[in-house]
Parts: sequence; structure tokens; C-alpha cells
Amino acid sequence: MTQELTYTETSEGCLLPNLILPDDGLGEEIYIGIWGNRRLDYLEKHKRVLYANLLTSGKLRTHLHEIDVTAFERIELITRQMAEREGVTEELKARDQMEWVGRMNNIRNRVEEIIRAELIYD
Repeated sequence: MTQELTYTETSEGCLLPNLILPDDGLGEEIYIGIWGNRRLDYLEKHKRVLYANLLTSGKLRTHLHEIDVTAFERIELITRQMAEREGVTEELKARDQMEWVGRMNNIRNRVEEIIRAELIYD
């Protein structure tokens, strides 16, 4: 199947091809959250070839959505495991709420660093 390529002329007289990206099949309703957007930012700035390949193959949004979903699932799992291992319980929350908040914030910060290293900047 051969498609005829059309061009648009710029004000400088250059001809640019009118390209249409392939449909990723996800529709407009797909949600890309904070982790998917962080991955997008990283790809655009530091992994330009991978970004271009994903974009032109129609797989970019699928990739970003998968990163986003995986990141949220891993954050939930690792946070729960670390809190359990470090004794950050509902009992501590009831007894000393400020201590609980401080320790949970520390855990969340460490978990986010893990996610950045393993999913975003990989």
C-alpha cells in the first residue's frame, strides 16, 4: 500500500512533509499522572532518540501510562513494607501523631527516590 506524501512550504521556501503519527489506540481518555509526566520530561531532555522512537511509533502514551501505573503501585507496596519493617503503625499514629507523620514523610521520600532511580531515570 503506497501513500502519497504531501508537503507544506514554509515562509523560507523549505518543504516540510505532512506526517501523521500512528494511533496508539488509547483514545483521549488516557490519564498520564505525575510519574508519567516526569518520565516524559526526562525522555525529552536526556533520551531524545528513545523519545523520538516512542513518539513516531505511536507507543509514547502507552509507555508513559505504564510507567505511571507501575510507579503508583510500587510506591504503595514499598511504603507499606517499609512502614511495617520500621514499626510505623496505627498504634504509633494514635500515640504520637507528629512522630508518625515525620517517619512516614521520611519513608515516602526514600520510596520516591527509589522510583526515580528505577523507573523514571532508567
